[in-house]
Amino acid sequence: MQKTTMLKKEQAMANKKWYIIDATDLVLGRLSTNVADLLRGKNKTSFTPNVDCGDYVVIINTDKIKLTGNKLENENKYNHSGYIGGLRVRSYRTMKEKYSDELVRNAIKNMLPKNKLSNQIITKLHLYKNDAHNHQAQKPIEYKVTN
Repeated sequence: MQKTTMLKKEQAMANKKWYIIDATDLVLGRLSTNVADLLRGKNKTSFTPNVDCGDYVVIINTDKIKLTGNKLENENKYNHSGYIGGLRVRSYRTMKEKYSDELVRNAIKNMLPKNKLSNQIITKLHLYKNDAHNHQAQKPIEYKVTN
């Protein structure tokens, strides 16, 4: 009988990889679930829920992402500053055209667990609106998102 191993923080830091994903013509929800699993480390056999054992992810071309259905016309993104009259409403079309990196980051962050560890995990996500990025020195591995 094999014993279940729980990783310690030092062991998890040793084997982190860098992945690069081209978001051109990918559906936002499908991309978000795959990236959340990579960031969290659920693709590894040594997954430990209370330790940050995930990998780094670089997403390029976030402005070319797809949204299915009528989300561009019918749905809005709400944000509140906490002050009186601080409600900001932006349509998904505006978010896609001007703030595509924020749209992708929010979708991925909402798929992570709601605890202190998720703030640490989301810092390993790097988003770029076009295909230029400054992570060539890390030699990221190209990752294909399954549809």
